[in-house]
Amino acid sequence: MTFKRFPDDFLFGAATSSFQIEGSTHADGRGPSIWDTFCAEPGRIKDATDGRVACEHYTRMPQDVALMASLGLQAYRFSVAWPRVLPEGRGRIEPRGLDFYERLVDALLARGIQPWCTLYHWDLPDVLEQRGGWPARETCDAFVEYADVVTRRLGDRVKHWITHNEPWCISMLGYMTGEQAPGKRDWGLALRAAHHVLLSHGQAVPVIRANSAGAKVGIVVNLCPAEPASPSAADADATRAFDGWFNRWYLDPVHGRGYPQDVIEDYARKGHIPAPSLDFVRPGDLETMGVQTDFLGINYYSRAVIRSEAVPEHENAPPTVVADGPRTDMGWEVAPAALTRLLRDLHTTYGPQALYITENGCAYPTSPDADGRVRDVERVAYFASHLDACHDAVSAGVPLKGYFAWSLMDNFEWAWGYEKRFGLVWVDYETQTRILKDSAHLYRQVISARGLDA
Repeated sequence: MTFKRFPDDFLFGAATSSFQIEGSTHADGRGPSIWDTFCAEPGRIKDATDGRVACEHYTRMPQDVALMASLGLQAYRFSVAWPRVLPEGRGRIEPRGLDFYERLVDALLARGIQPWCTLYHWDLPDVLEQRGGWPARETCDAFVEYADVVTRRLGDRVKHWITHNEPWCISMLGYMTGEQAPGKRDWGLALRAAHHVLLSHGQAVPVIRANSAGAKVGIVVNLCPAEPASPSAADADATRAFDGWFNRWYLDPVHGRGYPQDVIEDYARKGHIPAPSLDFVRPGDLETMGVQTDFLGINYYSRAVIRSEAVPEHENAPPTVVADGPRTDMGWEVAPAALTRLLRDLHTTYGPQALYITENGCAYPTSPDADGRVRDVERVAYFASHLDACHDAVSAGVPLKGYFAWSLMDNFEWAWGYEKRFGLVWVDYETQTRILKDSAHLYRQVISARGLDA
């Protein structure tokens, strides 16, 4: 076996989000978010649960930070709950909400853990949704106000800021498929939502820089690298279209390239927009969205193997690429080699200053054995293979600077409720007991040795 050592400045961390772990949704003046409303609608959540208790991180934060320190984490990526800070979305500031995040940041710094703050991880104040949500341009102004409030309070200590997490999920799952909050199903709303999320990112970056001297600022996108199932022209075109919808629609604008023209034409042809133009784009928007940032965050879980639906199967070429790897509990193929290819392609195509894996992980239902040990063998293998893939990318010259495991602990997994467990730490939701899984012990060893055998 070969020991693969990461560079000395490579950062190892773990990630969470506010609604998934905090609980205490009615505490200390917090207002309702779109996820509180979504969870209350029958049939929205697989197990009919909600985020009212979650992992009780709001009250157990000091113990959770101690748990992070025990793993040797160098960084912790968390998100601020917008309705905990601005319960009405704008205007009145709730000091108790800001106080919580200040205590969290101070606790992390006291343990030598870098705080990485995500400003928006999906929990829009519900009052703003009632006024139009992300499809409304006014929400950009509200986001910039919120970003200003948080960064003015924490900007002297937090030096890594993420504006948004996964614009594709915010727009497409929230406003096109309805699978996530706020549960709308309208292509026009989805495309406007995506535009305003990216626009608010661009508008907020200079505000963050002004309030947090010397800070690094970026955005996080979830990417799904696509491969054609065969060499046929039909599969190649289907792969182009998927890549445009899922990846390039967000990557191109934040790198100053505007929206990809081929995807605009796809949308016009399918009737998603009334003409081969985008009527919600105003002069200066694309320049704002393409603001210079310090890093690009990548959330990676799996790849997509694309088969065309435009031609009958018997007229298409025989498949030569098959998604035949093992599957996680989410049904996603385990495909670490695709992560290396993705990172190399991003470096070649867009040339970001720095890349970070801001989420990477897997759901498996492994519970404690009779002796209390969580032997999550599949997750151990998943992390080992994906860290190996990251090392391969670094060795190829990709400016990958860090890796955040998803997730620190089992939590509320959005529309799946508590059915899916992604954590390094197993959580008993009845007692709130935390148990380090075998994957957590592996990760601690990787961090301590700054590498792994592969």
